[in-house]
Order: sequence, then C-alpha cells, then structure tokens
Amino acid sequence: QIQRALRSFSIPLERLHVMKGHMMQDMCKGLSRQTHAQAKVRMLPTYICATPNGTEKGNFLVVELCQNQIRTLLVTLYGDGNMSPQMMYKIFDMPQGIMQGEGEALFDFIAQCVSQFLTETISPDAAQSEERQSLPLGFVFPFSCRQTQLDKAELLSWSKGFSCSGVVGKDVVQLLQAAINKQEVGANGTEGHWLSPFRGWKSSQFTPRQLCHVDVVALMNDTVGTMMTCSTEGRPCEIAMVAGETWAPRVPWQWVLGAVLVLSPITLADKGSNCCFMAEAHLVETTDETSGRMCVNTEWGCFGDDGTLNDIFTPYDESVDEESNNPGEKRFEKMVGSLYLGEIIRHALIALSAEKAVFTGTDVGVLKEKGVFTMQHVLEIVNNEGGMTVVKRVLEVLGLQPSERDCGRVQQICRAVVGRAATLHATGLSAILSYMCQTREMEMLPVNVGLEGELCTGYFRFEEILMNVSKLLAPECMPTFLASRDGSGRGAAMVTAVALRLAAQRREVDEVLAPLRLSHADLQKVQALMREEMERGLCKETNASASVRMLPTYVSHTPDGTEQGDFLALDLGGTNFRVLVVRVTEEGISMASEIYVIPVAIMQGTGNELFDHIIDCIMDFQMKQNLVTERLPLGFTFSFPCQQVGLDKALLLTWTKGFSASGCVGQDVVQLLRDAAQRKQHLGMQVVALVNDTVGTMMACGYDDPKCEIGLIVGTGTNACYMEEMKNVGTVEGDQGRMCINMEWGAFGDNGCLDHIFTHFDRVVDETTINPGKQRFEKLISGMYLGEIVRQILLVMTEKQLLFQGKPSPKLQTKDIFQTKFLSTIELSNGLALRQIRAILTELELDASFEDSVLMREVCQAVSLRAAQLCAAGLAAVVEKMRENRGLEQLSVTVGVDGTLYKLHPCFSQNLQKTLKDLAPNCNVSFLLSEDGSGKGAALVAAVASRNANAMQ
Repeated sequence: QIQRALRSFSIPLERLHVMKGHMMQDMCKGLSRQTHAQAKVRMLPTYICATPNGTEKGNFLVVELCQNQIRTLLVTLYGDGNMSPQMMYKIFDMPQGIMQGEGEALFDFIAQCVSQFLTETISPDAAQSEERQSLPLGFVFPFSCRQTQLDKAELLSWSKGFSCSGVVGKDVVQLLQAAINKQEVGANGTEGHWLSPFRGWKSSQFTPRQLCHVDVVALMNDTVGTMMTCSTEGRPCEIAMVAGETWAPRVPWQWVLGAVLVLSPITLADKGSNCCFMAEAHLVETTDETSGRMCVNTEWGCFGDDGTLNDIFTPYDESVDEESNNPGEKRFEKMVGSLYLGEIIRHALIALSAEKAVFTGTDVGVLKEKGVFTMQHVLEIVNNEGGMTVVKRVLEVLGLQPSERDCGRVQQICRAVVGRAATLHATGLSAILSYMCQTREMEMLPVNVGLEGELCTGYFRFEEILMNVSKLLAPECMPTFLASRDGSGRGAAMVTAVALRLAAQRREVDEVLAPLRLSHADLQKVQALMREEMERGLCKETNASASVRMLPTYVSHTPDGTEQGDFLALDLGGTNFRVLVVRVTEEGISMASEIYVIPVAIMQGTGNELFDHIIDCIMDFQMKQNLVTERLPLGFTFSFPCQQVGLDKALLLTWTKGFSASGCVGQDVVQLLRDAAQRKQHLGMQVVALVNDTVGTMMACGYDDPKCEIGLIVGTGTNACYMEEMKNVGTVEGDQGRMCINMEWGAFGDNGCLDHIFTHFDRVVDETTINPGKQRFEKLISGMYLGEIVRQILLVMTEKQLLFQGKPSPKLQTKDIFQTKFLSTIELSNGLALRQIRAILTELELDASFEDSVLMREVCQAVSLRAAQLCAAGLAAVVEKMRENRGLEQLSVTVGVDGTLYKLHPCFSQNLQKTLKDLAPNCNVSFLLSEDGSGKGAALVAAVASRNANAMQ
C-alpha cells in the first residue's frame, strides 16, 4: 500500500514533457485576444515594462493588503547602482468585520493607516519641508483584477475571506486614491471623514497630518514584487516564482529619519503558487503595447481545470478538491500550494491507516480534522535527516502515537508529496523558459529566476529539483535562481520607482522626438506647399525660381500593350552600367542583360573616351546576343541632371556620382552617344529616347497596368514623375494630350518653404553634406540620409543620458556609421530580433541594454514614419492635381515604385499608403513594384516612340 501511494505521486518524465507542452499551449491561449476569455492560464498583463537598472532613487510609499492586516512601508532608494534601500514599516491589524463590510470603509481604513504611518514616521521638520511634495505609492493588492494600466485595475472577484461590497467591477486604484484624498482634506482641517468604529478599534488611534500629496502610481501582486526585488544592476530578473506562504522579515530593517518602530513579524495569507515573467510585448495581445517587453502574471493555479491533469490527480488530491471551497477549480494550485500539501498528506495517511499500513492499533481521529497537518509540520518532517526523533515529536504533538516504522513511512509520504510539488513547479517553469527562448529567437537563454515562499525557502531540495527538472525539460535554457530579498513590499517600491523613472524618461524622449512627429495639419500644409511649387514649376514665368523643377520628358504616352519587337536599352547611372535587349511579344516581355564597369580613368577623362567605351560595351553585348547585323531602337536611361528639350535630346547640366568627363556639360548626351557610334562605325542601334530612372519605372509598370501614370523612386535618392495635361505645361509648346513630367522633387524646400518642419537633426545633417541647403526634401525622406538623422538623435539622447547610460561609443561619433539599412533591421519585427540588433550594437561598439534597444527602435520608427508621411504628402499633391485636372470626383490611378527604401523597409510602404489615403481620400491609388524598371522602362519608351512614329507614317 505504501509503495502504491508513493508511485501515485511519481510522474514519469514523458508525462512531464506532455504537461510542459500543455502549459505552453495554455499560455498562448491566455495571451491571445481571441482565446483569452476561455484560457485556464490567464496570462494577465501587469503593464510593468522594465526591471530596475540601479538608477532609481527617491522615497516610495508601499501599502500591502494582507488577510488580517495592512502593512505600510517607506522605502528610500539611492540610485548610483545601490540596490540596497533603507526601509521602515508598520503593521496595522484590521478591525473585525471590515473584510466583509462596505468597500468604502476598507479603503478609508487603508488611507488612515497610511496617514498614521506617515505621521509617526516623518518628523515635523521633515514634514514641513516636504509639504505638498508628491510621494508615490505602490499598492500590493493580491486579488484577481483586470488591469488595463499600471495604475488602473478593476477587481474581478474577492478571495481569501474578503467580500467587501461595492468594489467588484470598480477600479481599486481609484478607490484608494479617493480615500487618500479625503484624508488629506481632513488633515487640512476643512473637512473630516472618519470611519465608523469597528469592534476593537477606535478612530482616536489615528492622528492624521497633512504631510505630502500621496499618488497611487502602481498596482501589483506579490509575484511581480518578487521579480523586482531580485533584479540588480546588470543582472535583471525576468522570471519570479512564489511557492507557498510568504513571510515578512522577523527583524527590523535599517531605519530612516531616525525613527525605530517596534514591530511583530507578519505572514501573508496567500499560500498558493504563481509565476510571472517578462514576455515580448507584441505577443500580449490583450494590450495595445507592441514594443519592448511586459511582465505577465500567469495565474497558473487554474492550469488543469480543463481536465488535462486528471490522469495524475490521485484519490488524495480528489478528496482535498472535494473539501475545498471551489471544487474543480485551481487544480494545479491544489497539487503544489502550501495551503494544500498538508491536506494531501492528511488524506493519504487516513487512507493508509484504513488499510492498516500506518498507525495500526492507534487512534487516528485527529487526522479527521481539516487543516491539522500544517505546512510547518510537513517541512519539519521532510527536512529531518538525523533519524526519526523530529518526525516522532511532530506526530506526537498532533496527538498521534507513531511507531518507528510509522515515522519512516510518514516521512516517505511527505517527501513524495513535497517532491511532486517541486517537480510540478519545475515543469511550469520549464514551459515559461522554453516559451521565452523561442519567442526571443535565441539558441540559448540565460535568465535569472526570483524565488519566494515557504516551499522555496523551507524545503532544502526545492532549488535542486527545479534545476534538475528544468535541465531535462528545457535544456536550451540556463536559469540562475535568486532568493527574494525583503519580500513583495520592497518589490512594490521598485515597481513604483521604475514606473516613475520610465515616465520621466518618456517625457524627455517625447520632447526630443516631438519635432519629428507630424500632425495631419502639418502634412496637409506640406501637401499644399508641394502643389504650389508644382504650379510654379509648370509655369513658364516662374519655372526658374521653383524648387520643384517640373521638367518635361517628351514622353507623351504610356504602353498600351500593342508594342512589339526587339529593343536595346542602356542604363547609365554610376560606375557600373547595364546593356539590355528587351523582346516585347504578345506573350509578354523577356530580357537579357550584362553589367559593364567604367574605369575611374575613363570616368574622369574626356567625353569621347567615355562614350567610346560605352559603344564598345554595346558592341560586345550585341555580339554575344547575335544582334550585330540588326539595327535596333535604343532607349537610354541617363541618371544625371539634364535639361531635356526633346525625347531624344537632353543637355547635360552637371556630372555627379564621381564623373567628370570633359567636354560633356552643356552638350546633348544623345548626340554624344551617336557621335561615338559613328566614330566606331557601329550602325547596329538607333537612339530614339532618353529617360531618367523615374520615368523608366512608370513605363515598365505601365506595360503591366495601363492605369500606371505615376513613377516613384524611394531609395538612396527620391523623385517622382506623372502624366500632366499638356495645356498646363507652360514650358513646352502645345496644349493637346499629356506629357510625363519629371518633378525632380528632391529639391522641394530649397527655397525655405519647408523650414518649419526642419529639425535640429535635419539641419546638422544638411550642414555636413557636400551640397548644404540643396535637395532638402530628399534629405528628409531618402535612404542616403535617414541613418545619419538617426545617428544625430542617438547622440543627443546619449548626451541626455536617455541611452547607453550616457556613454556613447567613439564609433557613434563617426559620420554615416549608422547605415539606413540598420533601420530596416531594427524595425523588422515587433518582437525585436535581438540577435540582429545586438549584432548592430556590437558593430557600433555600444553597450546597450534591452531598454536601449527598444528606444533605438522607437527612434528609427519616428524617422522612417516621418519620411513615409512626407513622401505621401508629396504624392497626395500629385494625385489630387491629376484628379482636378481631369474633372473627376474619384480618381483611380496606379503608382509604379522602385527603390530599396520602399521595397526593403518593413513599414515604409504601409505608412506611405495609409497617409496618402488620409490626405487624398478622393483618390483610389494602387502601388505596383517595378522589376528591372529603369532598363525595361527605357526600352518601352523606345517601343512606344517607335509605335507612334510608325502610326504617323
């Protein structure tokens, strides 16, 4: 019988693996917005988003609601990495009946305790100097709540003997704050509000004094407090487990302000089990937080209420469950909580005595009394290793007359029950460890785990079992166990201190980032300014002074699908250039291309040398493609500033991108290419069109979508083009049909019209470029500059000690070291791909905390969001002008897009499209990504030109 009972408490490793899997599934259900209400593991958000970092300082008040008492504490934190606060506290016994009375009376009593505590604690001189200063308060409220903010929580249900009326469904933080405010008014002598006396208590016990303004800043439970007390500078604790009853210190702490209070020890009433941990915030779907992490209170005591633990529930567990106040509920807690372990053992001994396995011939009537076998008895028995003397004494105190064999068997049962409890705790912990490791995308998770409760501290093998079982169930994790210091009270002070530190940091961060955060009105103004500059650029009289040049391209049609034939394309925009052959058939488009290099000597030599080299490469390509004998139309993508005076005639205004070939500026680049072909006696091509990459993008996408009449480039640089009514193009003769206009919008704002949105960071970046004061719009939204804007913000935030503990790396001082591609990596996922971010930080030689990583992400988001919004404002001006030009109530148009920023950044395109919809609600705009846009587009321009020429003939 004894062996059968012992086996029933032993759970095979395979079953523990299954249990761990069920726990992880239930955790996911609890975190999901759709399944949270039905989840047994509730996964309640606490709105605690950071652990202490050692900089917290100040005085903090704590109120802890216990079963029969109110515990008040004053905690002083000193910052500078000093994690050992000075504290003083006082305990107030609750009057009889208050736990079942009116809720208002309960909170008034708590407020009066606070007032009395402060009166006795703070000297009159100190009180006078601190009058009306804010004193933040953390409220430890160990009941089930629906928490929606750190300082907002609605009580779901009372437990632990409380049933105060008028509180369920109410915000308990508001109730306490209101009661405290009444005390302040009463202390000021203008209005008094006193609790009706309960038996054993007199209102005269309280002598309130207006000392300071108490603000309830945070509400939490004891598990969260444990996690916070176990965090130290450089060693954050991210998991906390409370196993059994928690005890306050039995000796006074250090006292502040010269006061010493004589106190008696206190025990808290919660004898259950719970765990909390720092989860990725975007996975906590029951909140709106998406950045960083949030502490989640698992409330795992109800795990198994759906029947998943039925197969390991012993008959003794069933008896305990049936006798409880909530049969069928909190099944996991009833197997592990210290309130129940003694009861499980008691029922096991009753059953075994009935089977004559223990206490034969002895009266065991005392075991029929519920609660007689306490956790203290259990711990004394299981921890005894020096014979049976202690076990015999414990059983005799209970009124039993055990034999030596009885003592041995009772100890076996006790150790089996407590060992099972420790094993189940370890299984739940393993589920949390593996979940954290998986969601953080880590191969190995080192993490600190805070422990508190009489089972943790009282059972000498508890930590050993936790370590051994977690190694078997979660081998990818390396937990380090830390004993909680000073209980949940100190933890509540830490929560409050961290909340205030983050709030102060938030105010400073918002102040730094505020200039980058544009309102709807700001964007509407940018849209109106862009429209104004477009009109100026189209007008012959004002074109020269417009910051948006609105250059005619002489492309008057987009593809209509009838284009056919073979076309050459040349894409020249840098040290590498491409030659392509584009075959347009009824079935679609096929291409072949080759990349050629332009040596630096030729880039900086003569124009003849440059264009001769280009012709040599074209001839080489045609030979490889067997096109030497064919005379093909060629479209030329030339991405340098030009004044275009015809589809095949463009005057070079200036070289960029390292080119300085002589004899070219002011010349027609198409003619320079033709002259080179003549010198080389190459007759296998016919240059029919010159375009820039933006027009090429529009034409390439226009082949696939006839509604594509806008081209947009958002990459290293930015530009846009669109089909304008000829009657509006004052710089070109004629008023029939349409013409594609190359906006050259990168220079928008060079005339100062955007100075109101230029921030300090933008000005610094602008001043350090090779063209200060020019291309100002481009410097706000293009990939060449966004990383540098972020770097400037990081430097300012570091100087303000908001980042990296105020210690920037020398590398961060280096211009252009923060590449724009870093923004895409950092913003890639809501969960913050930590390994990728850490790699970036390592590359920048930055020693960054997790909070630093979250703040870096916010900075990147602010910069990239502004860029997308400004790009959308410019585009809104374009589509609204097109709609008005055509006299339409609703315009449907497609934008062909190219550029790495638009294509690769995880949020840019969505932010652009959302903002455009807000700014141009009467326009239905679709976006089509360009593939091989500039080369394919140039060939299509040539195809359209050839088609139109043939049609005219």
